[in-house]
Amino acid sequence: MNSKHIDLLDFSELPSAVYFRYADFNAHEYAAPHRHPWGTLEYAAHGVLHMDVDGSRFMSPPQYAVWVPPQVEHSFYSHQPVNYRAVCLAPEVCADLPAQACTLAISDILKAILKDFAARDVKIPAFDANQRLAQVLVDQLRQAPVHQCYLPYASSSGLLTILETLQAEPGNNEPLAHWAAQVHVSERTLARQFVRELGMSFGEWRQRLRYLAAIEALESSRSVQEIAFDLGYSSGSAFIAMFARQAGCTPEQYRRSHLESRKV
Repeated sequence: MNSKHIDLLDFSELPSAVYFRYADFNAHEYAAPHRHPWGTLEYAAHGVLHMDVDGSRFMSPPQYAVWVPPQVEHSFYSHQPVNYRAVCLAPEVCADLPAQACTLAISDILKAILKDFAARDVKIPAFDANQRLAQVLVDQLRQAPVHQCYLPYASSSGLLTILETLQAEPGNNEPLAHWAAQVHVSERTLARQFVRELGMSFGEWRQRLRYLAAIEALESSRSVQEIAFDLGYSSGSAFIAMFARQAGCTPEQYRRSHLESRKV
């Protein structure tokens, strides 16, 4: 399987305090580990963002973005096509933003500004109206709820083995008791370990994993029903309900909006 390298910005410093970048990446494109003097909000308007930031793995759906502070090493890989947006911020603009890499919840206002700028291919907000919108965007970023990671990973080897097995098989329906037996602990102990290390329950983690897998599966021509069964759901309606809770739209609506955005 051939991977294509993504061209990085070759500036020594940004041409403006806030700089925007847009791209449609195909499957199997990557950016090798790199760092730069500015901070970057990395966002997938459609698709799932897969990043390694300072040794930690980040996977984010379209309601979230990954914040990479200045001088922090990061890399990127697209397992499936990604409608990519980036907001690059000069160091002085980053002062009120998190000092550590994290996931930020993206507001509807921020999404709308990014969508508008991308449609008009605004890279440098040169005119007064665009500068005002860019300032609103920065203000929204400063207020954005911080999450450590949408789909966190464990540090302990036993839990990490479970998570990696589930990631390779998102449709696996084995209950928590099965996984507890695999790592030789009680079900209650494993349940507590999920909450302590990941900040969420086993069920929540697996649902988030399936949602990310669904976003990527919707790139294919498979029917929603087929995707539902592949991801371990007993019915299409249960899968659609899960997806709608996470995305705010049905799988078919998401698929249509993705196709429309790639025509822009």
